[in-house]
Amino acid sequence: MTEHSRGARIATLVMGAVFLVALPFIVRDQYQLHLAQLIGVYWILIAGLNLVIGYSGQLSVGHVGLLAVGAYGFAIIAGKYDFPPLLALIACGALGGLCGFLLGLPSLRLPGFYFAMVTLAFAVIVTEQSVAQTDLTGGGVGLPVPGFAAPFDSPEGFYWLILAVAAAITWLTWNIARLMWGRALIGVRDSEVAARSVGISVYRVKLIVFVFSGVTAGIAGGLFASLQSYITPDTFIFELGLFFFTCIIIGGRGSIFGPFVGTVILTAIPEVVAPLAKLGNFFYGFLLLVVVLLTPEGFGRLFQQALARFNPKVAESTVVAPDPALLRKALQRAED
Repeated sequence: MTEHSRGARIATLVMGAVFLVALPFIVRDQYQLHLAQLIGVYWILIAGLNLVIGYSGQLSVGHVGLLAVGAYGFAIIAGKYDFPPLLALIACGALGGLCGFLLGLPSLRLPGFYFAMVTLAFAVIVTEQSVAQTDLTGGGVGLPVPGFAAPFDSPEGFYWLILAVAAAITWLTWNIARLMWGRALIGVRDSEVAARSVGISVYRVKLIVFVFSGVTAGIAGGLFASLQSYITPDTFIFELGLFFFTCIIIGGRGSIFGPFVGTVILTAIPEVVAPLAKLGNFFYGFLLLVVVLLTPEGFGRLFQQALARFNPKVAESTVVAPDPALLRKALQRAED
């Protein structure tokens, strides 16, 4: 990477960060700010899930169950037991990680399709238990969810809290993806046999990233519950889990930027264009079909190609000059 391209990338990141921080002062109404908060909450979960689906190649379609665990955990810990919301949020992350560990421990040894069915069954079990455990979860009536204390008690403050958490999760996933862990995950995704042959513990790698995705889902669940202010079992439907999966696929697996683009697109478009929100699964299915047929690498790749047009890479060439004296010495040694 040249100094020019490195400087351009840093400048782009700085401008993006400034825009995100200043977004509450830019948006025209509270609904748009709420939409930005929702995108941030979804991204916190999808950033962790992307390591599972996009990098290690595990088909998890039941992360909505882990989101529900974090949401109900926050409502119970912070609401019923009056824990400070920030401590309750940390507890939700730990609870999501524990559930991810208990779920992944037996199921990650299964082939992809069967693992997907186990995660789906887990989401169904969580939903059914949230209805059945009336004393704890409120049953079908649901639970009210407390908000955060100052300085996060205003819409702007809550947005900045979500932004800070999302930035930290993004930084963690980016470091995992770009270092040896990321190479190991891609190796597991492409060929488990080849990964084992170079000393990668396939099961251990899968379990660690799945537990990490459980932590991010638990944290996202706590923030999601506070954002909604009231949760019921109907909030955590299967379509929401399908939405998370689709964001990664249409954004482009194997990258961090692509699924973020997919999250923004799939969250914002149905809300901005109201008729699309009524189409529901048809819209997601149609968009997924278009991406698979026309741009298999996802929308994220299209954005990267568009950026590359404005910031083309300059190929560096090195002129290799022959050294006659060194060549003569080598020839003399060969003759001797």
